[in-house]
Amino acid sequence: MTRNRMFVLNIQSDGPQCLKMCYKDQSWLWHLRFGHLNFKGLELLSKKAMVRGLPSITHPNQVCEGCLLGKQFRLSFPKESDSRAQKPLELIHADVCGPIKPRSLGKSNYFLLFIDDFSRKTWVYFLKEKSEVFENFKKFKVHVEKESGLLIKTLRSDRGGEFTSKEFQKYCEDNGIRRQLTVPRSPQQNGVAERKNRTILEMARSMLKSKRLPKEFWAEAVACAVYLTNRSPTRSVSGKTPQEAWSGRKPGISHLRVFGSIAHVHVPDEKRSKLDDKSEKYIFIGYDANSKGYKLYNPDSRKTIISRNVVFDEEGEWDWSTNCEDHTFFPCVEEDDVERQQQPEEASASPPTSPNTTLQDYESSSERTPHFRNLQEIYEVTENLDNVTLFCLFADCEPMNFQEAIEKKSWRNAMDEEIEAIKKNDTWELVSLPKGHKAIGVKWVYKAKKDCKGEVQRYKARLVAKGYSQRAGIDYDEVFAPVARLETVRLIISLAAQNNWKIHQMDVKSAFLNGVLEEEVYIEQPQGYEVKGEEDKVLRLKKALYGLKQAPRAWNVRIDKYFKEANFIKCPYEHALYIKAQGKDILIVCLYVDDLIFTGNNPSMFEEFKKDMTKEFEMTDMGLMAYYLGIEVKQGNDGIFITQESYAKDLLKKFKMDDANPVGTPMECGIKLSKDEEGEKVDPTLYKSLVGSLRYLTCTRPDILYAVGVVSRYMEAPTTTHFKSAKRILRYIKGTTSFGLYYSISNGYKLVGYSDSDWSGDMDDRKSTSGFVFYMGDTAFTWMSKKQPIVTLSTCEAEYVAATSCVCHAVWLRNLLKELSLPQVEPTKIFVDNKSAIALAKNPVFHDRSKHIHTRYHYIRECINKNDVQMEYVKTHDQVADIFTKPLKKEVFMKFRKRAYGYYLKQEEMNELMVKAMSGVSVPFMRAMLEGYDGFQGVEKLVDVGGSGGDCLRMILQKHPTIKEGINFDLPEVVAKAPPTPYVTHVGGDMVKSIPQADAIFMKWVLTTWTDKEIKEIMRNCHKALPEVGKVIACEPVVPEHSDESHRTRTLLECDIFTMTIYKGKLRTEEQFRQFAIDAGFPRFRAIDVDHFFTVLEFQK
Repeated sequence: MTRNRMFVLNIQSDGPQCLKMCYKDQSWLWHLRFGHLNFKGLELLSKKAMVRGLPSITHPNQVCEGCLLGKQFRLSFPKESDSRAQKPLELIHADVCGPIKPRSLGKSNYFLLFIDDFSRKTWVYFLKEKSEVFENFKKFKVHVEKESGLLIKTLRSDRGGEFTSKEFQKYCEDNGIRRQLTVPRSPQQNGVAERKNRTILEMARSMLKSKRLPKEFWAEAVACAVYLTNRSPTRSVSGKTPQEAWSGRKPGISHLRVFGSIAHVHVPDEKRSKLDDKSEKYIFIGYDANSKGYKLYNPDSRKTIISRNVVFDEEGEWDWSTNCEDHTFFPCVEEDDVERQQQPEEASASPPTSPNTTLQDYESSSERTPHFRNLQEIYEVTENLDNVTLFCLFADCEPMNFQEAIEKKSWRNAMDEEIEAIKKNDTWELVSLPKGHKAIGVKWVYKAKKDCKGEVQRYKARLVAKGYSQRAGIDYDEVFAPVARLETVRLIISLAAQNNWKIHQMDVKSAFLNGVLEEEVYIEQPQGYEVKGEEDKVLRLKKALYGLKQAPRAWNVRIDKYFKEANFIKCPYEHALYIKAQGKDILIVCLYVDDLIFTGNNPSMFEEFKKDMTKEFEMTDMGLMAYYLGIEVKQGNDGIFITQESYAKDLLKKFKMDDANPVGTPMECGIKLSKDEEGEKVDPTLYKSLVGSLRYLTCTRPDILYAVGVVSRYMEAPTTTHFKSAKRILRYIKGTTSFGLYYSISNGYKLVGYSDSDWSGDMDDRKSTSGFVFYMGDTAFTWMSKKQPIVTLSTCEAEYVAATSCVCHAVWLRNLLKELSLPQVEPTKIFVDNKSAIALAKNPVFHDRSKHIHTRYHYIRECINKNDVQMEYVKTHDQVADIFTKPLKKEVFMKFRKRAYGYYLKQEEMNELMVKAMSGVSVPFMRAMLEGYDGFQGVEKLVDVGGSGGDCLRMILQKHPTIKEGINFDLPEVVAKAPPTPYVTHVGGDMVKSIPQADAIFMKWVLTTWTDKEIKEIMRNCHKALPEVGKVIACEPVVPEHSDESHRTRTLLECDIFTMTIYKGKLRTEEQFRQFAIDAGFPRFRAIDVDHFFTVLEFQK
């Protein structure tokens, strides 16, 4: 892209490529179907009848450009050793290839190959990290040994850390597997695997290039290449394909199709209406290993399916012009050349970095650091791009100027609508510009307004004055206009929830156009809407226009005048809050520029207010408050839940952290940051963007406030250390995106505060950090974490300064609540965990240690004497405000976090969300369990404890029809929504009190969510409900006794964080579950691994 935002298209003529050849030439067609297999191999397959269904092949005297682009090579090393295995599994070659960029569709970075030396059959596994090699080798061993009836005798690999770990070596020793490791710097000794890597990659490249597929499809291409090489000839196995040498049967190849070609899939009748298309268009991406079907991918829906009802267009290829924003083309493999002369003695288990790695390129082996480019960098990069699909990056962007906007009807309509609103409002008049005056320029600003789901609700075009050219004192005077504080908004939400009031929302259309101007202001005629014949004239503004310095002030004066005339009283402590009282009825209106929310105890006042506002201004009735200032609001029958989940997810995507590993706390315990941190400097603009985005998230996330406050201190010269701390907050958010504040119905109108401080925590200036939080009910509604303006000499003084700040806020809140007809009759309690600070506040003691304290901090004494506040002592382990002053250990942090958020788990939507989430996990697990577990045989009556909607029980009954009766047992409010199911009775109750009687009891993800004490009670209830030969079948995640780096362990530990966050329970080891069995009276216990997450635990009487 050039600097004037034009695109240079590099057009070149097509060369002689096999993908352009006539598909009626069978040799070319089978060359493509076999993933660009060389013609000698094809001729060999045909002449020796090594496969079934292949016609006679001849070598066309032409060049395949796909093969040249994907396979061209230099001279190789000498041939392999003459020593060969005599039977399958006598020798297995193994090697890892990668990292490959970008990650595959399945988020993999590597692939792992196993090659049987005897048959040369190949197996492939895809990995996110090299540490997964060991787990996949165990799967491979079980698979091939069961299939062949033989045992692996020798494993040959390089000396990479993924192959030489202690657990890997011990496993091989325990299973009698001999290890052959290459000599350092001699990769040729593992030549079979190295050469196979090259062969697979060459085929994959050729297939991708041939059909112009994006690089994200490399894993599908590799899997297909492995499938095809197993059915292709090899010099090492004479007269047979590897598949025949392994299985003893000739493979059929009549089902082979060209990788990447277009596939038209039949849509079943039950999934379409009468007039819907009978087929959908997909891309063929491989062969399914578990069925006789084709793997197909739809780039539009990003859905992969398996189907056999397919019609192929092997000449066709997908038109990526509509999908190019999500895909990049042609894969790049970051690995040493497979023919390299040398390699390090021991490879690292983590992805390698380049010599020039910087923070923007690569920060760690598991996590990429986002790099945001300025406009100049974007120009420099895009100048070199020659792909036409670059246009797609800008296809749905908001217009940059009038010329772009006028080309699209939706934006033309938006501009017309704006001009009509301005004319209707009598905003200006056409005049000649008086001498001595200057006309202000105007411009169009375009915005596609979206809802919380990211869907466009409205195309908005705003005519904006270039206010930056106005002159103070001439073109404008006063400019300030108040808006509501977010803590006031949360207070109103809390007040409405406690009283079970509904909150409504309205929006003033073109609000600033309603402000009457006192100054004489002239503007130019807007582009595209000049009056014909009078283009030299200007517009004199009668009312304000967006962009003018005084526009917000003019609008606020106008709306304030309306509220006063409508008998509203402006709150003196919050100038954007208006209150109207009629007897015992009250209407509360909160204003944020042109967005209004209002609530009260009389719905008829709502309707009257809406009618009056609509008469005065052009309004949009938004109904119940649902999305306000980027905050999602869900109003239920028993409370109100507010969250910024969508914003949090967008934030993670923006900074490329949506696939990061979550952590349990936003800041590492004990960390001390300073301005002089060692490390490379990072882009301050990027850092400020990240911190600023995090600060807005604190509107509903008090748990990250302290961490965000700390990283905010290093805006001027951030380093990699500071950036890493900021990224940790994102990793914490990754695991808690759905968190929010739940305000429930309550009669607790008492204002309660907690105040705390660290001491001398800032490493640069040794100042302390104050923190406070206020409750009115069960959930916090206002909080603060801020560095103190002075250096304090003791913990007592630091706590005293913090308490004074807290008391000032308490006085403001008391005054505000009084205006809202909720006067605090009793003094507001402020809980502090320092007795000396409390004593200093109540009496002028410790004169020698306090005489230097500034007078302003003694304001707390006056408030105590006036009985406005009351200082109370609280033990440190109960000091909720501790979360706002220092980084805490995970257990302590989670305790205080739960208290800060209140009882948010009561929220109905949260329960429904958990049911949906567990259903998504349940179905695939239950399928795996029912295939690999036979413990339901002989059971006639089965109760599913915590069965929710009955999905699991329904699947069990379908698999085991001998079970005559099923009982779905869960909380009454849960089973009330369960659908009717044949042979299943839905029973409501409490598992901690009792459980229905049955031959066997099934439960999944139940024990994990309870405390040890509650599990013992549940297990005793199970023992009582079972006959003498009964058993409990519990499916739970089980953590290993000793932590390791495997993917399964990491997943379980992340789940442990989630469990402790949401529930009272935690994940446990197998030995801990065994002890529960003994304590409850179950003499027999066993654990069976079924999938990578759940373990089946049998407790038998």
